[in-house]
Amino acid sequence: MRWTLKSQPESKKIEALQNALQVDAITATLLLERGIETYDEAKKFFRPSLDDLHDPFLMKDMDKAVARIEKAMANQENILVFGDYDVDGTTSVALMASYLKTNYPLVYTYIPNRYDEGYGISYKGINFALENDFTLIIALDCGIKAVDKVAFAKEKGIDFIICDHHRPGAEVPDAVAVLDAKQDDCPYPYKELCGCGVGFKLIQALASKQGQTVDNLISYLDLVATAIGADIVPITGENRVLAYYGLQVINTNPRPGIKAILEQVNKTELTITDVVFVVAPRINAAGRMKHGNYAVTLLVEEEYENAQQYAAEIDDYNSDRREEDKRITEEALKQIVTNKEENNLTTVVYQEDWHKGVIGIVASRLTETYYRPTLVFTRSGDKLAASARSVRDFDIYNVLEACSEHIEQFGGHKYAAGLTLKEENYEAFKQAFEDEVSKTIDRSLLIPEIKIDAKIDLKDITPKFYRILKQFAPFGPENMTPIFMTENLTDTGYGKCVGEDKTHLRMTVKQGESNSIVGIGFGMGDKYGLISDKKVFKAVYSIDENEWQGHVSLQLKLRDIKGIDEEVNK
Repeated sequence: MRWTLKSQPESKKIEALQNALQVDAITATLLLERGIETYDEAKKFFRPSLDDLHDPFLMKDMDKAVARIEKAMANQENILVFGDYDVDGTTSVALMASYLKTNYPLVYTYIPNRYDEGYGISYKGINFALENDFTLIIALDCGIKAVDKVAFAKEKGIDFIICDHHRPGAEVPDAVAVLDAKQDDCPYPYKELCGCGVGFKLIQALASKQGQTVDNLISYLDLVATAIGADIVPITGENRVLAYYGLQVINTNPRPGIKAILEQVNKTELTITDVVFVVAPRINAAGRMKHGNYAVTLLVEEEYENAQQYAAEIDDYNSDRREEDKRITEEALKQIVTNKEENNLTTVVYQEDWHKGVIGIVASRLTETYYRPTLVFTRSGDKLAASARSVRDFDIYNVLEACSEHIEQFGGHKYAAGLTLKEENYEAFKQAFEDEVSKTIDRSLLIPEIKIDAKIDLKDITPKFYRILKQFAPFGPENMTPIFMTENLTDTGYGKCVGEDKTHLRMTVKQGESNSIVGIGFGMGDKYGLISDKKVFKAVYSIDENEWQGHVSLQLKLRDIKGIDEEVNK
């Protein structure tokens, strides 16, 4: 692991913020690292307010989108709400459909089949609309690159409103309205909304025409928070506000579908991390293993007993997903070794019978193992389809763009993308991908990095300090859980490997004459030699609470340990 201590703010700025907020220097440092320099900015950060949400009509084409929906309702048109099969897509569809249905009955939903339609707007979906007399399709979390498909629909008399957050291509579809803040000519101040977030801005605009405010829409924020967590968008600006209030809804009065999921896992107070690892995989499992419609049905259900039944089915799909994920990961790792590709700068693997719904998860697992840009391919009809994952600070989307001569279709983000290509182009693409990464990647990025917010002493870890730290939540990209480093630590003699297979490390550490504190390092059993026999070491960790037999205490959640002489990047 590379340890990198973040560039520390100027001491004058730290002192000024300390005085303005009456906080300690560490808290002031953490805030400055997050771009918060004034009392007012800190107030907005610590006390997110729905009043801080932007006017939805600042988004390009929002007025056109609202006018077209109002016209559809006035003319009794059938409206089809179309979205992708992942968490962001299914929550977006549930959000839009359930909101529109509060005012208008002729609203239906459509999720493409992952296996015969693939990602995004499909001709099959447009033909479904045509056969069933739909004249307006609202596409969520997809559509920004569907130039030909939107043109085809227009020829057939079907209008599109696109609500997307992916990067546009050179040409934007000729839709009635294209809502995407990433368009160069869109003046909307916040560019990092997820698909469900863009959908929320549209219902916010529609609600304002009905004389409603955002306070009337709070019950929809459990869906938005779930999408924000699952889609790994920055938890800054509007996303922070939406996630903050969405978590409150999840923890106090979630919709029946989410409540039924939470009942299965016996969780009480959920964080964004819990949403990512507990709620999102279950919603995702429907689209991965069966059909995304199951997730939408669960999320729009109003009767709790029905929701429990749907959630039980989806939990079964999630169990199936876990089994497939484990099997395919093992096969992929074996393939890398067999092909003697452990020393490549990329991982590209293919097997035609791998489950298409699981290859994204497998790509993430392989990235964790080898820590390099990764593609996992499977067969999809007469093409090969892949999920791509990257390492921190390396843009895989740009690499795919550079290899586009070998690709049929691709889309996504900096760290995650999807693509299809013809089987005869696979080997040429695989080589081009390796060559392009070799040319463009800084080799240091191929070593996992821990970014350290601040160097502190154990005596700085107090209940008051932790209470302030908790208010930095919700955590996520651009506001990650603070990571600290402490030097000159020794184990008090109670350090040991724990767990069934002794893979975890538990210790009680001291620094000089400070009080001792427990540290737990999951998967760090092999580091025991660094702390045994009263060796002096340094550790990086986050701080959390441990509850045992009704007693709550602070503990270090260890991320890594080094000997005292090993270097830290500045």
